[in-house]
Amino acid sequence: MKRRMAATAALILMSLTACATDEPAATPSDSSSAPAAGAGTGEQSKFFVQADYDNELALLDAAPTGPADKPWEQVLNPTMVDTATFKKAGPHKICFSNAALNNPWRQVGFKTMQAEVEAQGDRIKEFVHVDAEGKDQKQIADINDLLGKGCDALIVSPNTTATLTPAVEAACKAGLPVVVFDRGVDTDCPVTFINPIGGYGFGHVGAEFVSQRMKPGGKVLALRILPGVDVLETRWSAAKVAFDKAQVDVVGVEFTDGDPAKTKKIVNDYIQRHGTIDGVWMDAGAVAVAAVEAFQDAGQPVPPINGEDQLDFLKMWKDEGLTAIAPTYPTYQWRTPIIAALRILDGQQVSAPWKLPQPTITQENLDSYLDPNMPPLHYAMCGCTDLPGYPQRWK
Repeated sequence: MKRRMAATAALILMSLTACATDEPAATPSDSSSAPAAGAGTGEQSKFFVQADYDNELALLDAAPTGPADKPWEQVLNPTMVDTATFKKAGPHKICFSNAALNNPWRQVGFKTMQAEVEAQGDRIKEFVHVDAEGKDQKQIADINDLLGKGCDALIVSPNTTATLTPAVEAACKAGLPVVVFDRGVDTDCPVTFINPIGGYGFGHVGAEFVSQRMKPGGKVLALRILPGVDVLETRWSAAKVAFDKAQVDVVGVEFTDGDPAKTKKIVNDYIQRHGTIDGVWMDAGAVAVAAVEAFQDAGQPVPPINGEDQLDFLKMWKDEGLTAIAPTYPTYQWRTPIIAALRILDGQQVSAPWKLPQPTITQENLDSYLDPNMPPLHYAMCGCTDLPGYPQRWK
């Protein structure tokens, strides 16, 4: 049975330009039009797979194997695969086709990956990075070009799921060991797919928290980034299950494009229309601060909300005493593909898929993730404090 390689980009977009996506499961709203009242959760996403949903929720309670102090090397429920056919002498040329560097999450992650390359010393003779700039067709061309560049291993973080699948399959057919991470593709041909627990886990944790801290039948506003990316679709589809079960009133599901100004306008429109919003759920946390500020600007109490491990949100949570939670899609996952590629080239077994732990920041552990010495757009779960150049590289 084909395994959906569901990812997690935590697409945390501060300024998202138009880019190609898979066929949308929903249509973004026009920010100039009035929001529809009582929109509900609508139809379930075409990305929803019940078995995958059940598996991810079970993984939330699974104990990882691997070094206790290195979650980027840990695995949940490992299934090891043989890589002896890819064994070759080093040092190696590692190539990386990156979906984009168009948001803080990806920028922090890429700095972490570069530092991991440096930490590997002379095991890597060359590291080639190509930025697709959020464009499917550019990434397809990038991957095709890399196939002729003498790469020993290819790492891919796909821009979108279905559109990039043929390009990844072509790389596999060329005989390269391919490691996919972050966002997935619709093929099993890569040696492994690396990501944390995934979108279902993220969406479930946030929606359960918000719905349990609201009055029965309260009004929820769901803020999304964009349609057609597997990890975001599964985040929303898990939230839909939780909200339907809790029988809350989802008054709107709106796309923000990761734009703080657009986020504020959407939230303000809903406050004006409904008077009170009792909960806010987000499929990515970069604009969580903007959503909070919209309530503050309107003189409204901030309802239960989920963000992410971006430091500006964590600081606001602490300073304002918010009722909040931060499911995460840890940027430490950017270390793992480099480690996996080298193990594969050593002929060592790796887990396929390689599921990483996905911690949640709560009121109880919030203080341990706050770091006043790092920038507001830094991500607390970078797993980078032991890497070369910390902290300057990330500032």
